[in-house]
Amino acid sequence: MDIKSIKRRIENDETIIGEELARKSAVLLPLIAEGDNWSILLEVRAAHLKRQPGDVCFPGGRSEKIDATLEETAVRETCEELGIAKEAITVIGRMGTCIANKEHFIYPFVGVLQPSTKLQLNSEEVAETFTIPLPWLLKQIPERCDLQFSVNAEQDFPFERINSGRAYPFRNLTTTELFYNYQGHTIWGLTAGILEHFRFLMNHRMFE
Repeated sequence: MDIKSIKRRIENDETIIGEELARKSAVLLPLIAEGDNWSILLEVRAAHLKRQPGDVCFPGGRSEKIDATLEETAVRETCEELGIAKEAITVIGRMGTCIANKEHFIYPFVGVLQPSTKLQLNSEEVAETFTIPLPWLLKQIPERCDLQFSVNAEQDFPFERINSGRAYPFRNLTTTELFYNYQGHTIWGLTAGILEHFRFLMNHRMFE
């Protein structure tokens, strides 16, 4: 195999390494017309849930075998959580992939809800919904807070196979969490990250 053959095989490769093994979820960023402006609908997760109780999130969830595409996942989960028909949703596009961690990838879609749509919330998952006006979001700069994680040296890991063993100088992981605050609601974590990316796209592509 010559160098030209190697070059041909690697050029334009946009694969995300490890994506095929990761758990996949899809969410919908729902747009609703309110007067002359657009607003974004968000959910508050039910307080009794084991994972992220009471957090603000987008409708969505894990991809299932019944879903032919990730877009179908986002629409199905939105319908289940908001109690609406899929005909009430018009998906207008997909944003970039959100890597929660190397084992969990999230695929955000943007969709429009029909103005006359009446929500019948699934109380097992959703406590309430609220909307944030798009003009408000475009003017915001989220607060940024660092969170640090350290390596647990007591875990069942083959330390004997690496230089220095348990004394190996692992680097602690520092992640930056974003926070938005709107009328008593705290929006943070992956939801804030997706929201911030949407804000970035709206502000930086408005003249294209």
